[in-house]
Amino acid sequence: MVRVEHIGIAVKDLNKVNDLYKKLFGQAAYKSERVDSEHVETSFFQVGDTKIEFLEATEDNSAIAKYVDKKGEGIHHVAFEVEDIHLEMERLRGEGFQLINETPKKGADNKWVCFIHPKTTNGVLVEICQEIKTNE
Repeated sequence: MVRVEHIGIAVKDLNKVNDLYKKLFGQAAYKSERVDSEHVETSFFQVGDTKIEFLEATEDNSAIAKYVDKKGEGIHHVAFEVEDIHLEMERLRGEGFQLINETPKKGADNKWVCFIHPKTTNGVLVEICQEIKTNE
């Protein structure tokens, strides 16, 4: 693992949160993006070397909607950048971690992503991600 790439925070109202954190960080979100495959609208703020991703559900049956209904707004996942997501997924399986997706999926911010089930990470949803290169 290379570094903490971002912290994902589930929210009910992305516009409200964007206004709040614009005041807190003294800068606007640098990017907003809809990820239809995950049924979310996202926004990203850069804070030093780390990004904060806010996620709002676009459908009532999405994972983010279920999370907010069950646990309320708050930290949803921690994402770590990896150099080779395929090799890292293979390594993690070998170490006994349960991967939520068996192959990398295209996520927000031009990344390949894979989630590790919180049952095998002491209750924390962990995402590994790798920048999508132009030839992929």
